[in-house]
Amino acid sequence: MRIGLSGVGRIGAFHAETLKGLDFVDELVVTDVVVDAARELADRLGVSFAGSVTELLSSDVDGFVIATATPGHAPLLRQAVEAGIPTFCEKPLAGTLAETIELAKVVDASAVPVQVGFQRRFDDGYRRAASAVAGGELGFVHTIRANTHDQAPPPAAYVATSGGLFRDCLVHDFDIVRFVTGREVASVFATGANKGASFFSEAGDVDTAAAVLTLEDGTLVTVTATRYSGAGHDVRLEVMGSDGTLGVGFDDSLAVTSAEAGVSYPGGPRHWSFMERFLPAYRAELQAFAQVARGRAASACTVVDALEAFRVAEACEISRHEMRVVRLDEIDTL
Repeated sequence: MRIGLSGVGRIGAFHAETLKGLDFVDELVVTDVVVDAARELADRLGVSFAGSVTELLSSDVDGFVIATATPGHAPLLRQAVEAGIPTFCEKPLAGTLAETIELAKVVDASAVPVQVGFQRRFDDGYRRAASAVAGGELGFVHTIRANTHDQAPPPAAYVATSGGLFRDCLVHDFDIVRFVTGREVASVFATGANKGASFFSEAGDVDTAAAVLTLEDGTLVTVTATRYSGAGHDVRLEVMGSDGTLGVGFDDSLAVTSAEAGVSYPGGPRHWSFMERFLPAYRAELQAFAQVARGRAASACTVVDALEAFRVAEACEISRHEMRVVRLDEIDTL
């Protein structure tokens, strides 16, 4: 397959390296608004280069990967859909709820397959948890705990355009809670705080956040996020049911030190970034996208899935600002 990729920043370069190593990619073509950066990456990886997205999309590619900064996602996805090219788009689809809804309508009205980059759906641990819930292995599920704790904050420039901690970071947890439980969120209560760099508050964001979600069946979910987990990159999920509890992310890489004497677990080494933590899942999601692009499989994470996760994030932002419970039926949808 001939795959095009737009965006050669941190996640884009990472995806490019991953794609180059996958058997289904016969040729990879990269581009970026910073032309020299794209040319440099193409030279370093030994892949092809295109001077613009328009040039790339008109060059007979079989699939298109969008890995730009968030403001680039919506216009590029529209352009790819208009060109009829199967597309993989990193989350979020857009920076606002209104634009996300409009994009979902555009994609729904087309026959173009689109997969959104929520890589946790391809992680073995989360898939095992989803299977356990679906099969009734845990009895009735009553409580879920989820967290995404980054070891160190991203650059100030990234934070300014990210959409905030709920939309940029915890949106992964909102999506995976839906995936694991098969349930929708009914209401949220969220809060946040800043103790770190001033650029978070200057951007109207927080560096640490927490929320309580109530699912449609009454399951209670607590989610937390921080940009300052000095012990290591820490992403976990606990699913508690009447017949048992299952955890994801509790292997030897767990970024926690026990306060109990004589306890050596976890043995390490710890993860220091999301790319390291989810490398197998990133590979698996791009392999799945190849099947989607070939018409052999349906998208495992649709634009509607992305919209629903974004709606939860939107509700959390409203809750944080207004200090109240927000019901999801207050949030616009399709």
